[in-house]
Amino acid sequence: MKHNHNHDNAPETGLVKVLFEFTDPTAHAVCIAGTFNRWQPEAKTLHSSGEGNWWKETALPPGVYEYCLVVDGQWRTDPRARESVANPFGGRNSILRVATSVESAQLEDAANLPLKNANLNQNKKI
Repeated sequence: MKHNHNHDNAPETGLVKVLFEFTDPTAHAVCIAGTFNRWQPEAKTLHSSGEGNWWKETALPPGVYEYCLVVDGQWRTDPRARESVANPFGGRNSILRVATSVESAQLEDAANLPLKNANLNQNKKI
């Protein structure tokens, strides 16, 4: 999923546009169920753009949400989600973090990047 960080396109109500994307060439129906829609998959049906590509744009208030994709009736985690947590049914829920600002979203993205330090392989002499 992707956050739309262009504030010109974001609603004025403090909601943040979020794009969910999923690919499965064998899927016939894909929905999203989560804490943002009271776990009702029919409330957020993804659109097919052909060749197994599915998408849904929605607007959510900033916060942290749990959700699952429901693919042809089967509940599963989102393969694009960076985080997941155990659920009470023995499976896992994906985590979606909706940032309050562009800066906090960029900081969150940066926190997930691997760091490289050129000095790690050099021995320092004191």
